Amino acid sequence: MYLSRIVLVLIGLVAIAPIAFAQEKKTPLVTHSRVQLNLAGAETAVEGAKKKAAAMGLKSNIAVVDDGGHLLSFARMDGARPASGSTALTKAVSAATFRQETGTLPAKGEPDTLLSLSIQNAAAASGGKITTLKGGIPIIVDGQVIGAIGVGGGSGEQDAEVAKAGVQALLDALSEKK
Repeated sequence: MYLSRIVLVLIGLVAIAPIAFAQEKKTPLVTHSRVQLNLAGAETAVEGAKKKAAAMGLKSNIAVVDDGGHLLSFARMDGARPASGSTALTKAVSAATFRQETGTLPAKGEPDTLLSLSIQNAAAASGGKITTLKGGIPIIVDGQVIGAIGVGGGSGEQDAEVAKAGVQALLDALSEKK
């Protein structure tokens, strides 16, 4: 009798073990389904932006960063202002890390708000990582922000137009490969 109870308990434990194990399912430690921007993609975006800037008669600085805001590719067109290089990079970093176009904050349909800080103070407070200047556009592939492009050298609207052309050049190249 004692032995039969032990056998029943063991059978019960064996039957319950898969259920208990299933409840302890752990979250994966890495993400495998991530799209990542590489150098070739960044250079494709830069080339598309350079073509648009030239067609508009602009001399632009163009920066492309990955989704964490790290520089992948940069071009300063002949005659572009050197000071706009850091502005282009800041626009790209801001667009990538905020996951939205740069411009007046807040974005995404909220009413425009005047910032109490000047643009220079806002950039300084962030260590040069944010800006409210137009011209930073996130690069979105398969619903994921994989990076961003920032352009400096024209008006904010012109910079945004050049940046959007760079993003479109990359998206067009990707659709050709499918």
